[in-house]
Amino acid sequence: MRLSRRTSTIAGAAALALAASACGSDDGAAGGTENDGDAEGGYVIGVSNTLAGNGWREQMVCSIQAEALASGQVDRVVVMSENAGPTEQVQHLQTLISEGVDAIVVNPSDPEQLNGIIEEASAQGIVVVAIDAAVTTEEAYVVTNDQVEWGRIGMEWLAEEIGGQGEVLYMRGIEGVQSDTDRHEGVTAALESYPDIELTTVWSNWDYTLGGELAVQQFSAGDYDGVWTTGADYTVVNGIETAGKELVPVTGQDSNAFVGQLMEGAPGAVVTNPAVIGAVGTNVALQVLGGEDVEQTTMLTPELWTTDDSAEQLEAAYDPERGPDTSAAVEIDYPLEMTREQLYACEGPSGS
Repeated sequence: MRLSRRTSTIAGAAALALAASACGSDDGAAGGTENDGDAEGGYVIGVSNTLAGNGWREQMVCSIQAEALASGQVDRVVVMSENAGPTEQVQHLQTLISEGVDAIVVNPSDPEQLNGIIEEASAQGIVVVAIDAAVTTEEAYVVTNDQVEWGRIGMEWLAEEIGGQGEVLYMRGIEGVQSDTDRHEGVTAALESYPDIELTTVWSNWDYTLGGELAVQQFSAGDYDGVWTTGADYTVVNGIETAGKELVPVTGQDSNAFVGQLMEGAPGAVVTNPAVIGAVGTNVALQVLGGEDVEQTTMLTPELWTTDDSAEQLEAAYDPERGPDTSAAVEIDYPLEMTREQLYACEGPSGS
């Protein structure tokens, strides 16, 4: 049974990794103090991720490992990661239950199809935290960025930037995934005030290579006044240039390379979507395991960064030593235990 309940505020070859994913330490801090990983609680944390080979998701998993290490309460982190859908993810959770984990941190591939296995885990006393996207069962805690707001503020900025009218290339993520659905809701709300904007929709599968290829195709075939992307941002900028077109305003998330492009003068705006949401989910799971009264939903608020209004944030976030598709929004408004060095080291407790 639940210890406490709370209510607050793409494609590629499958590479299944059931890994006792160790984590240890590297530069500045997503929050708090270092810990050598000697676990007081002796917990085992399971992780399920169904988008492998994606820098944002990899950093999400690293943040889970780093927060587990820094907490000093976790003996082992077991990671299952592959490019998969709900059927395979149910199998992930079945395996993690069999592994005897105390908590599962899952980035859900569907809002409803995991409900049965989540409820089975909860019935066995396992704490389940859905991160990045929500599930509909009340037997899971939910930790997300406000994806509706994410979609809204990015499109609102873009609409204003192009004068409230024109052709926008609308690059979505994966059809049916809750975060994409939520972002679309926000975009639709924003466009109610801009009836003269027309969208051409394409699907990127949150794949940076595909996003760049789509940009080349679309800009080679015609002209657009702006591009709203759900994440494949820096490759879109590159694709526009490859097509031989003048850069237009592009919105995206806090991909490290995209932040760098804006600092170098590319027109655009970052809407933050921190990959360290994984660490927040881990923190929530540990609070619940510790008997604390935790709200069922924790929601982070996205920020809009532009060179006009947020030059300091962009400069502080950009790290030329980091990968192009890693999340630059490491400092967030949530008290985490891990340091930036632990996040970058991507090492879990020694028992992993």
